[in-house]
Amino acid sequence: MMKLMTWGRGLAGLAALAAGLAAAEPKAGELAADIEAWRAQRTAQLVKPDGWLTLIGLHFLSPGENTVGTAADNAVVLAKGPAHLGSILLAPDGRMKARFNPGLNVQVDGADALGADLQDDTHGPSTLVTCGTVSFLAIERGGRKALRVKDSAAERRTQFLGIDYFPIDPTWRIEADWVPFDQPREVPIRNILGHVSPAMILGQAVFTREGRRWALLPIQEHPDGVLFFVISDLTSGQQTYAAARFLYAAPPVDGKVVLDFNKAQNPPCAFTPFATCPLPPKENQLPIAVTAGEKSYRGHQE
Repeated sequence: MMKLMTWGRGLAGLAALAAGLAAAEPKAGELAADIEAWRAQRTAQLVKPDGWLTLIGLHFLSPGENTVGTAADNAVVLAKGPAHLGSILLAPDGRMKARFNPGLNVQVDGADALGADLQDDTHGPSTLVTCGTVSFLAIERGGRKALRVKDSAAERRTQFLGIDYFPIDPTWRIEADWVPFDQPREVPIRNILGHVSPAMILGQAVFTREGRRWALLPIQEHPDGVLFFVISDLTSGQQTYAAARFLYAAPPVDGKVVLDFNKAQNPPCAFTPFATCPLPPKENQLPIAVTAGEKSYRGHQE
């Protein structure tokens, strides 16, 4: 059986946003203020020095030694950083060992180092390697190890154009019924690179819109965890990002889940080609126009 994909690190990265997912019905006049506050927090998360806008590279490693740096003779050619940073040895068992050239002031998890064993994101936080404004960490996608590279001075961050939204619409704040499954279901989730991994689905959120019944499947780490919906709709590729949008919801309360589509957000892939975003399962590909939440990002993508 394929190893179940762990989504908790992505959800944990949005803990601040998820904390604002109140299930209670807002009082008159409070919805707009809640959405505006959420939007401000959302932007603050994006423009952080280590946020998604800082991504400048995604490099898959080959077995054996992988030299790293900006010079063309490296196996992994970085967009920014030292010409010859060092090397990463990828062992047959998946372990990674980094060695850095002296005099470059490289830090590993905040401490000066000339070498380190690198942990990827499959069993907890990845080891963070920093050199000046550039940093990288190891991830595993599709059974392969890769380096996710960031630059706090990246143009996407320093010249961020902001986010465009549909008008706030109270009718798109929907109280759905939470229908738990008798047994958790394993659903294949494909990412934008074409990799497929199974996710555990514990139930579905059921609601009525335009006279029809809809049921959305959320990825959920545990019964009390945040619900993570990957959706698309008839605005996808037109007014909104083509691949998907994300929607987070608080855990079910008394059999109900609040789906506030005013908080539907672009995935990281809408801002950078170096992210590995999940795509919606067929159940979450809605044949209606969700005219709420974030629109397509008008900024330039390479």
